[in-house]
Amino acid sequence: MHQLDLRISPSSAFDEVHLKEEAAKKLNIPVAEIKALEVLRRSIDARKRKPVYQLRVAVYLDELPVATPSVLEQLTILPPKTKTVIIVGAGPAGYFAALELLELGLKPIVLDRGKPVRERRRDLRAIQQFGEVNPHSNYCYGEGGAGTYSDGKLYTRSLKRGTYKKVLHQLVEHGAKPDILIDAHPHIGSNKLPQIVSAIRETIEKYGGEVRFDAWVTDLLITKGKIEGVQIEKQGELRADAVILATGHSARDIFHLLHRKKIKIEAKPFALGVRIEHPQPLIDNIQYNQVVREENLPASSYRLACQVEGRGVFSFCMCPGGLIVPASTAPEELVVNGMSLSRRDSPFANSGTVVAVEEEDLAPYKQHGIFAGLALQETVEKRMFQKGDGSQKAPAQRLTDFARGKISKDLPDTSYIPGIYPAKVHQLLPPFIAKRLREGVRQFDRKMKGYFTREALVVGVESRTSSPIRVPRSKTTFMHEDVEGLFPCGEGAGYAGGILSAAMDGQNVSRAVAVYFEGITS
Repeated sequence: MHQLDLRISPSSAFDEVHLKEEAAKKLNIPVAEIKALEVLRRSIDARKRKPVYQLRVAVYLDELPVATPSVLEQLTILPPKTKTVIIVGAGPAGYFAALELLELGLKPIVLDRGKPVRERRRDLRAIQQFGEVNPHSNYCYGEGGAGTYSDGKLYTRSLKRGTYKKVLHQLVEHGAKPDILIDAHPHIGSNKLPQIVSAIRETIEKYGGEVRFDAWVTDLLITKGKIEGVQIEKQGELRADAVILATGHSARDIFHLLHRKKIKIEAKPFALGVRIEHPQPLIDNIQYNQVVREENLPASSYRLACQVEGRGVFSFCMCPGGLIVPASTAPEELVVNGMSLSRRDSPFANSGTVVAVEEEDLAPYKQHGIFAGLALQETVEKRMFQKGDGSQKAPAQRLTDFARGKISKDLPDTSYIPGIYPAKVHQLLPPFIAKRLREGVRQFDRKMKGYFTREALVVGVESRTSSPIRVPRSKTTFMHEDVEGLFPCGEGAGYAGGILSAAMDGQNVSRAVAVYFEGITS
Protein backbone atom coordinates (compact mmCIF):
# COMPACT_ATOMS: atom_id res chain seq x y z
CA MET A 1 0.00 0.00 0.00
CA HIS A 2 1.27 3.48 -0.90
CA GLN A 3 0.07 6.78 0.55
CA LEU A 4 0.07 9.75 -1.81
CA ASP A 5 -0.94 13.42 -1.68
CA LEU A 6 -2.87 14.63 -4.72
CA ARG A 7 -4.06 18.08 -5.76
CA ILE A 8 -7.22 17.72 -7.82
CA SER A 9 -9.58 20.22 -9.44
CA PRO A 10 -13.10 20.32 -7.95
CA SER A 11 -14.59 18.95 -11.15
CA SER A 12 -12.55 15.74 -10.83
CA ALA A 13 -12.22 15.37 -7.06
CA PHE A 14 -14.99 12.77 -6.81
CA ASP A 15 -14.12 10.89 -10.00
CA GLU A 16 -12.50 7.59 -8.94
CA VAL A 17 -11.20 6.88 -12.45
CA HIS A 18 -9.44 10.25 -12.58
CA LEU A 19 -7.98 9.75 -9.10
CA LYS A 20 -6.54 6.38 -10.11
CA GLU A 21 -5.02 7.96 -13.21
CA GLU A 22 -3.37 10.70 -11.16
CA ALA A 23 -2.10 8.18 -8.61
CA ALA A 24 -0.69 5.98 -11.40
CA LYS A 25 1.20 8.98 -12.83
CA LYS A 26 2.75 9.70 -9.45
CA LEU A 27 3.78 6.08 -8.97
CA ASN A 28 4.87 5.76 -12.61
CA ILE A 29 2.84 2.59 -13.10
CA PRO A 30 -0.04 1.53 -15.38
CA VAL A 31 -3.51 2.28 -13.99
CA ALA A 32 -4.37 -1.41 -14.32
CA GLU A 33 -1.94 -2.27 -11.53
CA ILE A 34 -4.04 -0.35 -9.00
CA LYS A 35 -6.42 -2.79 -7.29
CA ALA A 36 -8.08 -0.17 -5.12
CA LEU A 37 -7.78 3.48 -4.11
CA GLU A 38 -9.07 4.81 -0.82
CA VAL A 39 -9.37 8.51 0.11
CA LEU A 40 -8.01 8.99 3.63
CA ARG A 41 -8.27 12.77 3.96
CA ARG A 42 -9.95 15.53 1.97
CA SER A 43 -9.62 19.30 2.31
CA ILE A 44 -9.82 22.41 0.14
CA ASP A 45 -6.89 24.70 -0.55
CA ALA A 46 -8.29 28.10 -1.59
CA ARG A 47 -5.18 30.17 -0.89
CA LYS A 48 -4.48 30.75 -4.56
CA ARG A 49 -6.78 32.13 -7.24
CA LYS A 50 -8.24 28.74 -8.14
CA PRO A 51 -9.31 26.42 -5.30
CA VAL A 52 -8.29 22.76 -5.43
CA TYR A 53 -8.95 19.68 -3.38
CA GLN A 54 -6.02 18.26 -1.43
CA LEU A 55 -6.40 14.53 -1.05
CA ARG A 56 -4.40 11.96 0.84
CA VAL A 57 -5.07 8.58 -0.71
CA ALA A 58 -4.06 4.99 -0.07
CA VAL A 59 -3.18 3.11 -3.25
CA TYR A 60 -3.38 -0.70 -3.11
CA LEU A 61 -1.33 -2.70 -5.62
CA ASP A 62 -0.96 -6.15 -4.08
CA GLU A 63 -3.82 -6.22 -1.59
CA LEU A 64 -7.25 -4.73 -0.88
CA PRO A 65 -8.24 -2.37 1.96
CA VAL A 66 -9.08 -4.02 5.27
CA ALA A 67 -12.53 -3.02 6.54
CA THR A 68 -12.63 -1.18 9.87
CA PRO A 69 -14.21 -3.42 12.55
CA SER A 70 -17.76 -2.44 13.44
CA VAL A 71 -18.12 -0.77 16.81
CA LEU A 72 -21.70 -1.97 17.12
CA GLU A 73 -20.74 -5.59 16.54
CA GLN A 74 -18.72 -5.47 19.76
CA LEU A 75 -21.84 -4.83 21.84
CA THR A 76 -23.71 -7.59 23.63
CA ILE A 77 -26.93 -7.58 25.67
CA LEU A 78 -26.20 -6.62 29.27
CA PRO A 79 -26.41 -9.38 31.90
CA PRO A 80 -29.38 -9.25 34.32
CA LYS A 81 -27.29 -7.96 37.22
CA THR A 82 -24.90 -5.16 36.47
CA LYS A 83 -24.05 -1.80 37.94
CA THR A 84 -26.19 1.11 36.77
CA VAL A 85 -25.13 4.64 35.89
CA ILE A 86 -27.55 7.56 35.61
CA ILE A 87 -26.58 9.98 32.85
CA VAL A 88 -28.23 13.38 33.18
CA GLY A 89 -28.51 14.78 29.66
CA ALA A 90 -29.09 13.15 26.25
CA GLY A 91 -26.70 15.32 24.24
CA PRO A 92 -23.52 14.02 22.58
CA ALA A 93 -21.69 13.70 25.91
CA GLY A 94 -24.56 11.74 27.44
CA TYR A 95 -25.29 9.47 24.48
CA PHE A 96 -21.67 8.59 23.75
CA ALA A 97 -21.11 8.00 27.45
CA ALA A 98 -24.03 5.56 27.29
CA LEU A 99 -22.60 3.72 24.28
CA GLU A 100 -19.25 3.41 26.04
CA LEU A 101 -20.88 2.09 29.22
CA LEU A 102 -22.63 -0.61 27.20
CA GLU A 103 -19.28 -1.72 25.78
CA LEU A 104 -17.96 -1.90 29.33
CA GLY A 105 -20.86 -4.06 30.50
CA LEU A 106 -22.51 -1.31 32.57
CA LYS A 107 -26.14 -0.17 32.36
CA PRO A 108 -26.78 3.46 31.38
CA ILE A 109 -30.02 5.18 32.31
CA VAL A 110 -30.15 8.41 30.31
CA LEU A 111 -32.43 11.17 31.61
CA ASP A 112 -33.36 14.26 29.62
CA ARG A 113 -35.62 17.10 30.69
CA GLY A 114 -36.75 17.55 27.06
CA LYS A 115 -38.50 15.48 24.44
CA PRO A 116 -37.45 12.87 21.88
CA VAL A 117 -35.77 14.45 18.89
CA ARG A 118 -38.75 14.19 16.54
CA GLU A 119 -41.25 15.59 19.06
CA ARG A 120 -38.81 18.42 19.73
CA ARG A 121 -39.55 19.77 16.26
CA ARG A 122 -43.00 20.95 17.34
CA ASP A 123 -41.42 23.12 20.03
CA LEU A 124 -38.87 24.48 17.55
CA ARG A 125 -41.73 25.43 15.23
CA ALA A 126 -43.50 27.15 18.13
CA ILE A 127 -40.49 29.29 18.96
CA GLN A 128 -39.76 30.07 15.30
CA GLN A 129 -43.28 31.02 14.27
CA PHE A 130 -45.06 32.06 17.44
CA GLY A 131 -42.29 33.07 19.87
CA GLU A 132 -43.39 30.40 22.35
CA VAL A 133 -40.44 29.09 24.39
CA ASN A 134 -40.82 25.74 26.11
CA PRO A 135 -38.23 25.90 28.92
CA HIS A 136 -37.67 22.14 28.72
CA SER A 137 -37.76 21.57 24.96
CA ASN A 138 -36.09 24.02 22.58
CA TYR A 139 -32.92 24.43 20.50
CA CYS A 140 -30.77 23.73 23.59
CA TYR A 141 -32.78 21.13 25.53
CA GLY A 142 -34.03 17.78 24.31
CA GLU A 143 -32.71 14.59 22.77
CA GLY A 144 -29.42 15.17 20.98
CA GLY A 145 -28.70 18.41 22.83
CA ALA A 146 -27.94 21.78 21.25
CA GLY A 147 -25.83 20.21 18.49
CA THR A 148 -28.73 18.36 16.88
CA TYR A 149 -30.23 21.55 15.50
CA SER A 150 -26.97 23.46 15.17
CA ASP A 151 -25.53 21.86 12.06
CA GLY A 152 -23.73 18.85 13.47
CA LYS A 153 -20.25 20.26 13.00
CA LEU A 154 -17.69 17.63 13.91
CA TYR A 155 -14.51 19.67 13.83
CA THR A 156 -12.42 19.94 16.97
CA ARG A 157 -8.89 20.93 17.86
CA SER A 158 -8.95 18.66 20.91
CA LEU A 159 -8.09 15.43 19.13
CA LYS A 160 -5.78 14.29 21.93
CA ARG A 161 -8.67 14.21 24.39
CA GLY A 162 -10.02 10.91 23.17
CA THR A 163 -10.76 8.48 20.39
CA TYR A 164 -12.38 10.83 17.90
CA LYS A 165 -12.22 8.28 15.07
CA LYS A 166 -14.33 5.93 17.13
CA VAL A 167 -16.96 8.66 17.53
CA LEU A 168 -17.00 9.27 13.77
CA HIS A 169 -17.33 5.55 13.03
CA GLN A 170 -20.20 5.25 15.50
CA LEU A 171 -21.97 8.15 13.79
CA VAL A 172 -21.51 6.46 10.40
CA GLU A 173 -22.83 3.17 11.78
CA HIS A 174 -25.92 5.05 12.94
CA GLY A 175 -26.58 6.65 9.57
CA ALA A 176 -24.11 9.49 8.91
CA LYS A 177 -22.43 9.64 5.52
CA PRO A 178 -18.93 8.07 5.41
CA ASP A 179 -17.62 11.42 4.14
CA ILE A 180 -17.29 12.56 7.75
CA LEU A 181 -14.43 10.06 8.14
CA ILE A 182 -12.26 11.89 5.60
CA ASP A 183 -13.36 15.53 5.40
CA ALA A 184 -11.10 18.03 7.15
CA HIS A 185 -14.15 19.89 8.48
CA PRO A 186 -16.92 17.29 8.60
CA HIS A 187 -20.53 18.09 9.32
CA ILE A 188 -23.78 16.15 9.18
CA GLY A 189 -26.58 18.70 8.91
CA SER A 190 -29.55 19.45 11.14
CA ASN A 191 -31.91 17.65 8.75
CA LYS A 192 -29.92 14.40 9.04
CA LEU A 193 -29.04 14.40 12.72
CA PRO A 194 -32.52 13.54 14.10
CA GLN A 195 -32.47 10.12 12.40
CA ILE A 196 -28.93 9.47 13.66
CA VAL A 197 -29.79 10.51 17.21
CA SER A 198 -32.88 8.28 17.16
CA ALA A 199 -30.76 5.37 15.92
CA ILE A 200 -28.29 5.86 18.79
CA ARG A 201 -31.17 5.76 21.27
CA GLU A 202 -32.41 2.52 19.69
CA THR A 203 -28.94 1.02 20.12
CA ILE A 204 -28.82 2.05 23.78
CA GLU A 205 -32.20 0.47 24.45
CA LYS A 206 -31.53 -2.63 22.32
CA TYR A 207 -28.49 -3.62 24.37
CA GLY A 208 -30.00 -3.06 27.80
CA GLY A 209 -29.79 0.66 28.53
CA GLU A 210 -32.69 3.03 29.17
CA VAL A 211 -33.55 6.51 27.86
CA ARG A 212 -36.22 8.57 29.61
CA PHE A 213 -37.64 11.90 28.47
CA ASP A 214 -39.56 14.62 30.33
CA ALA A 215 -37.25 13.63 33.19
CA TRP A 216 -36.15 16.90 34.76
CA VAL A 217 -33.61 16.27 37.50
CA THR A 218 -34.31 18.61 40.42
CA ASP A 219 -32.09 17.15 43.14
CA LEU A 220 -29.14 14.86 43.77
CA LEU A 221 -29.49 12.12 46.39
CA ILE A 222 -26.31 12.17 48.46
CA THR A 223 -25.61 10.21 51.66
CA LYS A 224 -22.37 10.65 53.60
CA GLY A 225 -20.61 12.25 50.65
CA LYS A 226 -21.63 9.57 48.14
CA ILE A 227 -24.20 10.01 45.40
CA GLU A 228 -26.97 7.42 45.35
CA GLY A 229 -29.26 8.77 42.65
CA VAL A 230 -31.40 11.71 41.61
CA GLN A 231 -34.81 13.23 42.19
CA ILE A 232 -36.93 13.62 39.04
CA GLU A 233 -39.72 16.19 38.86
CA LYS A 234 -43.14 14.48 39.16
CA GLN A 235 -41.50 11.03 38.99
CA GLY A 236 -39.72 10.66 42.29
CA GLU A 237 -36.37 9.14 43.19
CA LEU A 238 -34.17 7.07 40.91
CA ARG A 239 -31.23 5.15 42.42
CA ALA A 240 -27.96 4.13 40.74
CA ASP A 241 -24.35 3.27 41.51
CA ALA A 242 -22.95 6.45 39.91
CA VAL A 243 -24.15 9.61 38.16
CA ILE A 244 -22.68 11.29 35.09
CA LEU A 245 -23.66 14.96 34.88
CA ALA A 246 -23.80 15.85 31.17
CA THR A 247 -26.36 18.65 31.15
CA GLY A 248 -24.97 21.08 28.55
CA HIS A 249 -23.96 24.74 28.70
CA SER A 250 -27.45 26.16 29.29
CA ALA A 251 -28.66 24.08 32.26
CA ARG A 252 -28.35 26.95 34.70
CA ASP A 253 -30.65 25.30 37.22
CA ILE A 254 -28.10 22.52 37.69
CA PHE A 255 -25.38 25.04 38.55
CA HIS A 256 -27.66 26.62 41.15
CA LEU A 257 -28.56 23.17 42.51
CA LEU A 258 -24.90 22.26 42.98
CA HIS A 259 -24.23 25.59 44.68
CA ARG A 260 -27.17 25.14 47.10
CA LYS A 261 -25.87 21.71 48.04
CA LYS A 262 -22.40 23.18 48.64
CA ILE A 263 -20.87 21.14 45.82
CA LYS A 264 -17.99 23.10 44.43
CA ILE A 265 -18.37 24.93 41.12
CA GLU A 266 -15.99 27.46 39.55
CA ALA A 267 -16.31 30.52 37.35
CA LYS A 268 -14.56 30.16 34.00
CA PRO A 269 -13.92 32.38 30.96
CA PHE A 270 -16.51 32.37 28.20
CA ALA A 271 -17.44 34.60 25.26
CA LEU A 272 -20.33 36.80 24.21
CA GLY A 273 -21.23 38.70 21.06
CA VAL A 274 -23.51 38.58 18.03
CA ARG A 275 -24.33 36.59 14.90
CA ILE A 276 -23.04 38.16 11.70
CA GLU A 277 -24.73 37.11 8.47
CA HIS A 278 -23.45 37.66 4.90
CA PRO A 279 -24.84 36.60 1.54
CA GLN A 280 -23.19 33.25 0.82
CA PRO A 281 -22.18 34.28 -2.74
CA LEU A 282 -20.24 37.19 -1.27
CA ILE A 283 -18.26 34.82 1.00
CA ASP A 284 -17.72 32.44 -1.94
CA ASN A 285 -16.36 35.28 -4.04
CA ILE A 286 -13.96 36.32 -1.27
CA GLN A 287 -12.78 32.80 -0.45
CA TYR A 288 -12.87 31.12 -3.86
CA ASN A 289 -12.53 34.14 -6.13
CA GLN A 290 -15.66 32.92 -7.91
CA VAL A 291 -18.84 34.90 -8.45
CA VAL A 292 -20.67 31.63 -9.17
CA ARG A 293 -19.34 28.76 -7.08
CA GLU A 294 -17.87 25.92 -9.10
CA GLU A 295 -19.66 22.58 -9.05
CA ASN A 296 -18.37 20.19 -6.35
CA LEU A 297 -17.17 23.07 -4.16
CA PRO A 298 -19.07 23.36 -0.87
CA ALA A 299 -20.36 26.66 0.45
CA SER A 300 -17.22 28.43 1.63
CA SER A 301 -16.50 29.20 5.25
CA TYR A 302 -14.07 31.29 7.25
CA ARG A 303 -12.40 31.42 10.64
CA LEU A 304 -11.24 34.81 11.86
CA ALA A 305 -9.60 36.04 15.04
CA CYS A 306 -7.78 39.09 16.33
CA GLN A 307 -6.84 40.83 19.57
CA VAL A 308 -8.51 44.09 20.62
CA GLU A 309 -7.46 45.75 23.87
CA GLY A 310 -6.25 42.54 25.44
CA ARG A 311 -9.25 40.37 24.52
CA GLY A 312 -9.73 37.84 21.78
CA VAL A 313 -12.36 38.65 19.16
CA PHE A 314 -13.17 35.64 17.02
CA SER A 315 -15.67 33.90 14.77
CA PHE A 316 -17.40 30.91 16.30
CA CYS A 317 -19.64 28.13 14.96
CA MET A 318 -19.53 29.39 11.37
CA CYS A 319 -22.48 28.11 9.30
CA PRO A 320 -21.90 28.31 5.53
CA GLY A 321 -25.14 28.04 3.58
CA GLY A 322 -26.90 28.23 6.92
CA LEU A 323 -29.64 29.80 8.99
CA ILE A 324 -29.82 31.88 12.16
CA VAL A 325 -32.17 30.32 14.72
CA PRO A 326 -33.66 31.37 18.08
CA ALA A 327 -31.90 29.56 20.93
CA SER A 328 -33.70 31.04 23.94
CA THR A 329 -34.38 28.63 26.80
CA ALA A 330 -36.80 30.80 28.78
CA PRO A 331 -39.54 33.34 28.01
CA GLU A 332 -38.59 37.03 27.75
CA GLU A 333 -35.02 36.43 26.66
CA LEU A 334 -33.51 36.47 23.21
CA VAL A 335 -30.59 34.27 22.16
CA VAL A 336 -29.53 33.37 18.63
CA ASN A 337 -27.46 30.54 17.22
CA GLY A 338 -26.61 29.16 13.78
CA MET A 339 -27.29 25.92 11.90
CA SER A 340 -27.01 24.42 8.43
CA LEU A 341 -28.79 21.63 6.62
CA SER A 342 -26.69 18.84 5.13
CA ARG A 343 -26.51 20.45 1.67
CA ARG A 344 -25.62 23.86 3.09
CA ASP A 345 -27.61 25.45 0.30
CA SER A 346 -29.10 28.48 2.04
CA PRO A 347 -28.19 31.79 0.30
CA PHE A 348 -26.76 33.03 3.60
CA ALA A 349 -23.62 32.45 5.66
CA ASN A 350 -23.58 33.26 9.36
CA SER A 351 -21.14 33.02 12.23
CA GLY A 352 -21.07 33.80 15.89
CA THR A 353 -18.68 36.71 16.35
CA VAL A 354 -17.74 37.04 19.98
CA VAL A 355 -15.41 38.60 22.53
CA ALA A 356 -13.66 36.68 25.29
CA VAL A 357 -14.99 37.52 28.75
CA GLU A 358 -12.56 37.33 31.66
CA GLU A 359 -13.13 37.64 35.40
CA GLU A 360 -12.11 41.32 35.51
CA ASP A 361 -14.84 42.14 32.98
CA LEU A 362 -17.49 41.01 35.45
CA ALA A 363 -16.92 43.68 38.12
CA PRO A 364 -20.42 45.22 37.57
CA TYR A 365 -21.90 41.82 38.46
CA LYS A 366 -19.69 40.95 41.44
CA GLN A 367 -22.69 40.92 43.80
CA HIS A 368 -23.71 37.69 42.07
CA GLY A 369 -20.51 35.98 43.21
CA ILE A 370 -19.78 32.74 41.39
CA PHE A 371 -22.74 33.45 39.08
CA ALA A 372 -21.44 36.79 37.78
CA GLY A 373 -20.97 35.37 34.29
CA LEU A 374 -24.51 33.94 34.27
CA ALA A 375 -25.82 37.31 35.42
CA LEU A 376 -24.08 39.04 32.52
CA GLN A 377 -25.55 36.53 30.04
CA GLU A 378 -29.05 36.86 31.47
CA THR A 379 -28.93 40.66 31.59
CA VAL A 380 -27.95 40.96 27.93
CA GLU A 381 -30.43 38.28 26.79
CA LYS A 382 -33.31 40.10 28.52
CA ARG A 383 -32.14 43.44 27.12
CA MET A 384 -32.25 42.01 23.59
CA PHE A 385 -35.84 40.89 24.19
CA GLN A 386 -37.37 44.34 23.74
CA LYS A 387 -39.77 44.12 20.81
CA GLY A 388 -42.74 44.18 23.15
CA ASP A 389 -44.97 41.81 21.19
CA GLY A 390 -43.70 38.65 22.89
CA SER A 391 -42.09 37.38 19.71
CA GLN A 392 -38.53 36.22 19.09
CA LYS A 393 -37.88 39.04 16.62
CA ALA A 394 -34.26 40.05 16.97
CA PRO A 395 -32.60 43.48 17.03
CA ALA A 396 -30.31 43.95 14.04
CA GLN A 397 -28.03 46.43 12.25
CA ARG A 398 -26.11 46.48 9.04
CA LEU A 399 -22.50 45.61 9.87
CA THR A 400 -21.21 49.01 8.73
CA ASP A 401 -23.81 50.82 10.86
CA PHE A 402 -22.93 48.66 13.86
CA ALA A 403 -19.27 49.64 13.55
CA ARG A 404 -20.14 53.32 13.15
CA GLY A 405 -22.64 53.38 15.99
CA LYS A 406 -25.77 54.32 14.04
CA ILE A 407 -29.16 52.71 13.60
CA SER A 408 -29.85 51.20 10.18
CA LYS A 409 -32.55 52.89 8.10
CA ASP A 410 -33.27 49.56 6.44
CA LEU A 411 -32.06 45.99 6.76
CA PRO A 412 -31.01 43.37 4.20
CA ASP A 413 -32.77 40.03 3.87
CA THR A 414 -32.06 37.46 6.55
CA SER A 415 -32.43 33.73 7.17
CA TYR A 416 -33.80 34.38 10.67
CA ILE A 417 -37.43 33.18 10.49
CA PRO A 418 -38.91 35.05 13.51
CA GLY A 419 -37.83 38.31 11.85
CA ILE A 420 -35.58 41.26 12.66
CA TYR A 421 -36.03 44.97 13.27
CA PRO A 422 -33.63 47.95 13.23
CA ALA A 423 -32.06 48.60 16.62
CA LYS A 424 -28.86 49.92 18.15
CA VAL A 425 -27.38 46.52 18.86
CA HIS A 426 -24.11 48.17 19.88
CA GLN A 427 -25.97 49.88 22.75
CA LEU A 428 -27.71 46.68 23.86
CA LEU A 429 -24.35 44.97 24.36
CA PRO A 430 -22.04 45.68 27.30
CA PRO A 431 -19.73 48.54 26.29
CA PHE A 432 -16.56 46.43 26.60
CA ILE A 433 -18.07 43.87 24.21
CA ALA A 434 -19.44 46.36 21.67
CA LYS A 435 -16.24 48.40 21.52
CA ARG A 436 -14.06 45.37 20.80
CA LEU A 437 -16.51 43.92 18.28
CA ARG A 438 -16.69 47.21 16.36
CA GLU A 439 -12.91 47.33 16.07
CA GLY A 440 -12.63 43.58 15.50
CA VAL A 441 -14.84 43.48 12.40
CA ARG A 442 -12.68 46.19 10.81
CA GLN A 443 -9.60 44.10 11.50
CA PHE A 444 -11.35 41.07 10.00
CA ASP A 445 -11.76 43.02 6.77
CA ARG A 446 -8.00 43.44 6.55
CA LYS A 447 -7.63 39.66 6.75
CA MET A 448 -10.59 38.89 4.49
CA LYS A 449 -11.13 41.80 2.11
CA GLY A 450 -14.81 42.41 1.49
CA TYR A 451 -16.00 41.07 4.87
CA PHE A 452 -16.83 44.57 6.15
CA THR A 453 -19.83 45.47 4.01
CA ARG A 454 -23.26 47.03 4.43
CA GLU A 455 -24.70 43.82 2.93
CA ALA A 456 -23.76 42.02 6.15
CA LEU A 457 -26.13 41.89 9.10
CA VAL A 458 -25.47 41.95 12.85
CA VAL A 459 -28.08 40.09 14.94
CA GLY A 460 -28.07 39.94 18.74
CA VAL A 461 -27.22 38.11 20.87
CA GLU A 462 -24.81 35.15 20.67
CA SER A 463 -24.39 34.37 24.37
CA ARG A 464 -24.27 30.57 24.70
CA THR A 465 -20.88 29.87 23.17
CA SER A 466 -19.88 27.98 26.30
CA SER A 467 -20.72 27.75 29.97
CA PRO A 468 -19.45 30.48 32.32
CA ILE A 469 -19.30 27.79 35.03
CA ARG A 470 -17.06 24.76 35.40
CA VAL A 471 -17.94 21.77 37.58
CA PRO A 472 -14.47 20.66 38.73
CA ARG A 473 -13.30 17.08 38.66
CA SER A 474 -10.12 15.13 39.31
CA LYS A 475 -7.73 14.96 36.37
CA THR A 476 -7.11 11.29 37.08
CA THR A 477 -10.45 9.89 38.27
CA PHE A 478 -12.79 12.37 36.49
CA MET A 479 -14.84 12.38 39.71
CA HIS A 480 -15.96 15.47 41.60
CA GLU A 481 -13.80 15.96 44.67
CA ASP A 482 -16.81 16.68 46.93
CA VAL A 483 -19.09 13.80 45.98
CA GLU A 484 -18.07 10.20 45.48
CA GLY A 485 -19.61 8.70 42.35
CA LEU A 486 -20.48 12.04 40.71
CA PHE A 487 -18.80 12.52 37.33
CA PRO A 488 -19.07 15.97 35.65
CA CYS A 489 -18.97 15.61 31.88
CA GLY A 490 -19.11 17.50 28.61
CA GLU A 491 -19.70 21.09 27.63
CA GLY A 492 -21.91 22.05 30.56
CA ALA A 493 -19.28 20.94 33.05
CA GLY A 494 -16.63 22.94 31.18
CA TYR A 495 -14.73 20.09 29.51
CA ALA A 496 -15.82 20.27 25.87
CA GLY A 497 -16.69 22.72 23.13
CA GLY A 498 -18.82 21.02 20.49
CA ILE A 499 -20.26 17.68 19.43
CA LEU A 500 -17.03 15.79 18.86
CA SER A 501 -15.19 16.94 21.97
CA ALA A 502 -18.32 16.36 24.09
CA ALA A 503 -18.70 12.85 22.71
CA MET A 504 -15.05 12.06 23.43
CA ASP A 505 -15.43 13.40 26.96
CA GLY A 506 -18.44 11.13 27.42
CA GLN A 507 -16.32 8.15 26.40
CA ASN A 508 -13.50 9.16 28.75
CA VAL A 509 -15.82 9.65 31.70
CA SER A 510 -17.50 6.27 31.17
CA ARG A 511 -14.13 4.55 31.20
CA ALA A 512 -13.35 6.41 34.43
CA VAL A 513 -16.63 5.17 35.92
CA ALA A 514 -15.63 1.59 35.08
CA VAL A 515 -12.29 2.09 36.83
CA TYR A 516 -14.13 3.53 39.85
CA PHE A 517 -16.36 0.45 40.05
CA GLU A 518 -13.31 -1.82 39.85
CA GLY A 519 -11.76 0.07 42.75
CA ILE A 520 -14.74 -0.23 45.06
CA THR A 521 -15.26 -3.93 44.36
CA SER A 522 -11.65 -5.08 44.53
